[in-house]
Amino acid sequence: MNNFTFQNTTKIIFGKGTENTVGEETAKYSKKVLLHYGGGSIKKTGLYDRVTKSLKDAGVEYVELGGVKPNPRLSLIYEGIELCRNNGIDFILAVGGGSVIDSAKGIAAGMCYEGDVWDLYLRKGTAAKALPVGVVLTIPAAGSESSGSSVVTKEEGQLKRDIGYDFLRPRFSILNPEVCFTLPSYQTACGAADIMAHIMERYFTNTPNVELTDRLSEATMTTMINNVPAALAAPNDYNAFAEIMWAGTFAHNDLLGTGREQDWSSHKIEHELSGIYDIAHGAGLAIIFPAWMKYVYKVNVNRFVQFAVRVWKVEQDFSDPEKTALEGIAKLEDFFRSLGLPTRLADAGITEDRFEEMAEKCVGSGTIGGLKKLDKNDIVNIYRLAR
Repeated sequence: MNNFTFQNTTKIIFGKGTENTVGEETAKYSKKVLLHYGGGSIKKTGLYDRVTKSLKDAGVEYVELGGVKPNPRLSLIYEGIELCRNNGIDFILAVGGGSVIDSAKGIAAGMCYEGDVWDLYLRKGTAAKALPVGVVLTIPAAGSESSGSSVVTKEEGQLKRDIGYDFLRPRFSILNPEVCFTLPSYQTACGAADIMAHIMERYFTNTPNVELTDRLSEATMTTMINNVPAALAAPNDYNAFAEIMWAGTFAHNDLLGTGREQDWSSHKIEHELSGIYDIAHGAGLAIIFPAWMKYVYKVNVNRFVQFAVRVWKVEQDFSDPEKTALEGIAKLEDFFRSLGLPTRLADAGITEDRFEEMAEKCVGSGTIGGLKKLDKNDIVNIYRLAR
């Protein structure tokens, strides 16, 4: 196990009706906030009314900025920064899923940075602080409700990039599984793939002697495997969504990555898909992750055997470990397919004409990955495996 420092300061408020406490929690930080949300679904479901009532009851003024799209856009972050500066805003309240939260973090960072906030995402600048952010989560998926990361797409050039700072972790996040009842099945499925991917990016490592985080990761993946089909079959199943929502937070609050080298190449490879083709991030991961596995599994076949046996209950073939490893990969791919997700680029209507371009954007002249270092040619080959 490697040395590590773990600190996560996000306060999690979990359970039925907890969104009604948002005013009380927000008032601890500010009396004038930016209320940031997506396309308006929170108004249709009544969540917007509950949140704004709670804010008003706590004496918190708010300025609204809706319109966040999946794969959040840089242009709206610029708009949010200007809105905050013009209105003396010192707190961002994100009501939505990962895209809304990531957009809120971009605004929060941009408010405290003298230059162009996009420079932070390009690693041309470094942030020293950000406005505080609070969250009312509506979609279990990205884990942004307790992470320090933000992923944003710049429309010009179709670039999707990320930043990560501990001070971007939300001060509080409110998680009520009841708000998931109105989610379309496809959104639930995409969120599940994202959660599974966050675990697997940490799980597939060359670091030895990490049994505790291995077992925690395997338990979290098993929880997803057991509960996602139940939630899709019964959209009002509180217990199933409670397990999924907490698993989504747990998957990306950094605990599962402690003491181990991580990978993250599948996320970077997928970012080029959703940056250019604007597909759902989880759907892209359902396509890319199995292809990445097929390309790299021989680097550490024993870890893929462990994944197959412990997570998917594959009967181990001691005479042919590669057979066991490949069966585990197939089980993952079958699981994604059973949720109604694409598992091939062709399923999403993506052809190979931009493979070279995407690979170039992904790595340039360098490499990515932890389990196996991947260069541009490797990335092209993974896209080809995913056709």
